[in-house]
Amino acid sequence: MTAIRLRRLNRWQAEGLKEDVADLYVESSHPAAGTAHSGREAFLHRLTGDVRRPGFAMLVAERATLFGCVFGFPLRRDGSWWRGLLGPLPRDIEQLTASGHVFAITEVVVAPHEQSLVLGRRLQERLLDDHRASLGATLVPRSDVRTLAAFRSWGWQEVGEVHRPPGTALLRALVLPLGRAPAAASGPGLPAGNRRPEL
Repeated sequence: MTAIRLRRLNRWQAEGLKEDVADLYVESSHPAAGTAHSGREAFLHRLTGDVRRPGFAMLVAERATLFGCVFGFPLRRDGSWWRGLLGPLPRDIEQLTASGHVFAITEVVVAPHEQSLVLGRRLQERLLDDHRASLGATLVPRSDVRTLAAFRSWGWQEVGEVHRPPGTALLRALVLPLGRAPAAASGPGLPAGNRRPEL
């Protein structure tokens, strides 16, 4: 992993790299026959939407070429990220969200390699650390067993399911406590201590 260089991108740099990132997404997601193009377009649509969000950040891993990336944005303090959660939001998470200390990891994309899980963890931890987040948050489709397993292996914990229209699919809400909770927002229920890893 020492030969891999991590580099932060601003939104304009991310826009310029989006076609390469989309190619990496297709390579790493192992799409079913005939679905690569639609999967790539859906990924580009998600990336375009995320780039426009306040605080968007992307971190890429490079060797001679692009080897991986992670991106996301800080959650809005109004709690809109958690809309559609089935059941109550734990109070500690609600407080951290309201205090502006939660960062959403919306995509983790890493080239197929024997160290994919290690690099995926390194990328998300670095992005969360760069943003001094006290909590990471992500949403993963309930049917995406591979992605859920990767996030769990990285220490993410499920806090419930979210229903987001217009589709009927349920998303699993996961959080990663980072042990940096500010005193005003910390609570006894939050343990001390990233979306869609396409490994």
